Amino acid sequence: MDTLSALLDGPRANGAFMLRSVMTAPWGLHVRDEAPLSIAVVVTGEAWVVSDDAEPAHLGPGDVMIARGPESYTVADAPTTPPGIFIEPGQHCVDAEGNSLEDVMTLGTRTWGNDVAGETLLVTGTYESTRAVSDRLLRSLPAILVLRAAEWDGRLVDVLCDEMTRDELGQEVYLDRLLDLVLIEAVRAWFAGDPARTPAWHRAAREPIVGPALQLLEADVARPWTLDALAREIGVSRAALARRFTASVGQPPMAYLTDLRLDHAADLLRDPTMTIAAVARRVGYGSSFALSAAFKRVRGVSPSQHRVHAS
Repeated sequence: MDTLSALLDGPRANGAFMLRSVMTAPWGLHVRDEAPLSIAVVVTGEAWVVSDDAEPAHLGPGDVMIARGPESYTVADAPTTPPGIFIEPGQHCVDAEGNSLEDVMTLGTRTWGNDVAGETLLVTGTYESTRAVSDRLLRSLPAILVLRAAEWDGRLVDVLCDEMTRDELGQEVYLDRLLDLVLIEAVRAWFAGDPARTPAWHRAAREPIVGPALQLLEADVARPWTLDALAREIGVSRAALARRFTASVGQPPMAYLTDLRLDHAADLLRDPTMTIAAVARRVGYGSSFALSAAFKRVRGVSPSQHRVHAS
């Protein structure tokens, strides 16, 4: 598995919140649901995305936005339209006074809005739990990213939009997998569109020395790697490997391996059936104590604290 595939292997929607929003101007949604990741595609009409971290961005048909939480943002018909609808944690929808709008604005199966004949149709998918998205993916994305229709292959959006109006056996799982595919396609296009957007370790994956080293570490994080062992596998000196790896990735090979192990551990800890000792073995630590010491040193919290926060 290449490094980008490993990054994108994380998303696994499980009962993700999906909605078709049909709107007639003026309208404004202030999203403060604290969800780790959301994706929205304009099917018809237009929208604007307004956040504290970037200039307002216009979205037309086929354009996609990915928002990384927990920061809030506004989606509206115009950048100056004040929000009148607020999306709270748990996808509860209220007005400015806190009154629920969920029943008032429901238009059908997974369809919601202020006008059944509205000119703007948005398809939204929200990963509500950090268990569904790897830390590594989240850290690789800006708070808000926008892709134009010409920059990505959005053909699956039509399928997703159609399937969202159905309520058949197995529909939730089917929609979850469709959402994963749409997200992966958008993120892959985002990275491909500008090499500067990609993490250093992904840009280095094509280099003749660093690339094989990354693949070996990704393929078996639990192996008791040393710099000497890694250099022997590749067929270069340890000095050459350390120099090239550090220059390309931004950190020495063993430091990168530590981060890689802890990323995998962070994802595995979201599974309540796995003990900390079992997670430690899966990522190359000899005991839960060793994993806990490394986890707290690098991330500032213990594995147990991370598990509680991620649940």
